Amino acid sequence: MHSLDRGSVLALGMAAPAALWAPRRALAQAAAAGSAEQRLRERGIELPRVSAPVANYVPHVRTGNLVFLAGTGPTKPDGTFITGKVGKDVTVEEAYGHARLTGLALLAMLRAAAGSLDNVTRAVKVLGMVNCVPEFTDHPKVINGCSDLFVEVFGDRGRHARSAVGMGSLPFNIPVEIEAVFEVA
Repeated sequence: MHSLDRGSVLALGMAAPAALWAPRRALAQAAAAGSAEQRLRERGIELPRVSAPVANYVPHVRTGNLVFLAGTGPTKPDGTFITGKVGKDVTVEEAYGHARLTGLALLAMLRAAAGSLDNVTRAVKVLGMVNCVPEFTDHPKVINGCSDLFVEVFGDRGRHARSAVGMGSLPFNIPVEIEAVFEVA
């Protein structure tokens, strides 16, 4: 067993309360950066219903302060998937819009996991997959549809690390599938 000197005890005593206040500090920082829920209202953005998973998984998992969102794709208002291969059936501009729609679905899942988008302290990571022809190389332009939405809703807290990759196919022939990780208070 190690003995602690007076300085160590003092340092530990000062660090413990700071650790207890960290979640409150994160909420205060999020509030100071502006309300994500208010930004949605101001822009007239409505989030879709959270769809049931198409297999044996859940739409989101929270562990500690991180929320992992399952991969999802764009859907039509009737709930059916938008389909097509980018570079053949779908243009870059259309795919950008599909990535934005997918981002809206991710935000709906995030709201369900966190209770409110105002509880989000930052976007951490986005993985965007593009169903495209082999010669297609504009994957980042497509996934910008989702990334731009996150920054529009969360401001600087919406900036994230990201991967944008091409796939030979995606489930149900959807043009994009995106998953994300967020930190919440």
